[in-house]
Amino acid sequence: MKYLISIFVLFLAGHLAAHELNCRVTVNATPAAQQVVDKRIFQSLQKQVYEFMNNTQWTTDQFKRDEKIDCNLLINITKVNPPDEFDATITVQSERPIFNSSYKSVMLNYQDNDFTFRYLEFQQFLYSDNSFLSNLTSVLAYYAHVIIAMDYDSYAPKGGTPFWTKAQSIVQFAQNAPEKGWRSSDGFRNRYWLVENILNPVFEPMRECNYNWHMKGMDIMYDQLDNGRTVILDCLDQLQKVHKARPASFNMQVFFNAKAQEIVNIFSEALPADKNRAINVLNQVDATNQNKYAKIMGP
Repeated sequence: MKYLISIFVLFLAGHLAAHELNCRVTVNATPAAQQVVDKRIFQSLQKQVYEFMNNTQWTTDQFKRDEKIDCNLLINITKVNPPDEFDATITVQSERPIFNSSYKSVMLNYQDNDFTFRYLEFQQFLYSDNSFLSNLTSVLAYYAHVIIAMDYDSYAPKGGTPFWTKAQSIVQFAQNAPEKGWRSSDGFRNRYWLVENILNPVFEPMRECNYNWHMKGMDIMYDQLDNGRTVILDCLDQLQKVHKARPASFNMQVFFNAKAQEIVNIFSEALPADKNRAINVLNQVDATNQNKYAKIMGP
């Protein structure tokens, strides 16, 4: 009996202490990169990245197994500089389940092209909250916190602030790193600006939009479709405020990379007045996807 109780306690502890991410990891390499090193190294890297993302405790909160945040990392290695330097891109995707449905809303879908790192097979992954030890682990930790921040923002107003702040701290510790993507001078579409913008008061409507879009819009659509759609329309108006203050901002591009198809799906069955209202705003705030939004009006 004591043995069975012990097994149950261990199971329960593991269930409650489940880490935050359910992260699927894929490492690919171009044919040129595969010719430089043994292909086994890419498999080893994939396994270690998977373990780092899924076995690290990123928050102090307790997650049940079915509460983990679904996300994907695709690392595409484009060049190998022997013995241990890799040039790559990293595509980061995350999803959020919608209440009372099997649908999952895309939260993030972004490709970071500034990903250079050093890696030797089976080397220990070193990471610290208080220093820069490795570009590989710092980039992975940065995106882990961004994924969690976006998820928390969708469940509570500015709920992700501690994790946006942690991501910003990772950026600050990386300012003297030789690798690109951490500094304001490295361009306008990078890790620095993603977190710098979102914590700027100008972008507060984006964070309000994240919460309203999901909790007050998507999550009620199972039985209040029209009301949920109205909330999404109001969210687009919130985004218009950001667009007027910062036209063509990086964060808005990241948002619509994730949401454009969802928007088309939401409004394709809407009333004509709602379709017109949505398209008028969308063509202003996200001109890049005008052709996609034209599908809202039908063939």
